[in-house]
Amino acid sequence: MPVLDDAALWALLREDAPYGDLTTRALGLDGTPARLTAAARGPMTLCGAEEAARLLSLLGASVRVQAASGNALEAGAPILAADGPAETLLLGWKVSQTLMEWASGIATRARAIVDAAHAARPDAVVACTRKAVPGTRALSAKAVLAGGASLHRTGLSDTVLLFPEHRAVAGGEAALGGQIASLRHACPERTVVVEVKTVDAALTAARHGADMLQLEKFTPDQVADVAARLPPATRPCLAAAGGIGAANAGDYARAGARVLVTSAPYTAPPADVAVTLTRSDG
Repeated sequence: MPVLDDAALWALLREDAPYGDLTTRALGLDGTPARLTAAARGPMTLCGAEEAARLLSLLGASVRVQAASGNALEAGAPILAADGPAETLLLGWKVSQTLMEWASGIATRARAIVDAAHAARPDAVVACTRKAVPGTRALSAKAVLAGGASLHRTGLSDTVLLFPEHRAVAGGEAALGGQIASLRHACPERTVVVEVKTVDAALTAARHGADMLQLEKFTPDQVADVAARLPPATRPCLAAAGGIGAANAGDYARAGARVLVTSAPYTAPPADVAVTLTRSDG
């Protein structure tokens, strides 16, 4: 399903062409019938095809979507085809292409991390943070989901995550037990997640009843140490966070982390979408 509404898509078009396409207009191509096709130039996990199609439709093109967000595409696989006046297609060309390339880059990297984690531990969950580029969170979230990952937090309003900074302003680590108890009382329907930065802090949070330990910048060996020292019957879920990508996701999953928290997909290079524009017979 598209996540960018028509107002957002029009805003993207206005940003790129606030007064139309000067070159196309000056060449007198506005009434020329044309066709635009988009295809994967290399292997990718696709995202954003629905938004790209809707954007071209808003300009008056007739669009046929040939692949959906979440599809794994090989080189040359078709994504969409659009027919309409040349001015329409040239106006929407780069915005729609860039949208697909950027979102597909995120989805492709997310899929690589998920695949690496599942190869080591099939029940591992890759959870992407809210550290998307400001203003892009909705499409970033769609891309992460298209790549098979989940959302760690969509914002501060939906989850309970107790940071060391919360403890610092409340008087230090001695406040931990009271804060966990307060959160459990005030938010009985929420999982209490506690971020820790040392093995000892992890063991202390577990003793105070944390449901999940977010192990910030732990090495895989440190994750394994925590897992080995927690009683299996009362062991909280372990989430590894910080510096996790496709190259080390398997190491963290094997060490005992069920959840891998990462922002890596948001800095992925764009995928390459090949766009071809030709004159058509109308």
